[in-house]
Amino acid sequence: MRKMLILGAIFAGLAVGIGAFGAHALKETLGSYHTTFETGVQYQMFHATAILIVGLLLGKADVGLMRVSGYLFAIGIVLFSGSLYVLSITKITVLGAVTPLGGVAFIAGWICFIIAVAKNKPTL
Repeated sequence: MRKMLILGAIFAGLAVGIGAFGAHALKETLGSYHTTFETGVQYQMFHATAILIVGLLLGKADVGLMRVSGYLFAIGIVLFSGSLYVLSITKITVLGAVTPLGGVAFIAGWICFIIAVAKNKPTL
């Protein structure tokens, strides 16, 4: 539980920092890729929040699947958001091929989350 909360908080804090850096220091570098970069930041923050929720629910729902969902969200952040950041900065479009793998990790994470909650019906 504690590790998942720390992981979620780290990703959330990084999303704020990366978003601010992109909006200010990288404004000219990003050019037309600024919306791609912003998408990476948004998905990172959404899933950092999901990791925090997972951390709060650990112990109240199926621990194995709930933990797996948190780690899948983290993998998704690295692959999806990370590839969008690198693509936006370098303009190397082949990196876009990594992005869907992160999306698959996000979807798999949500499926595990749903199953964990459905199996245990956690109370908050």
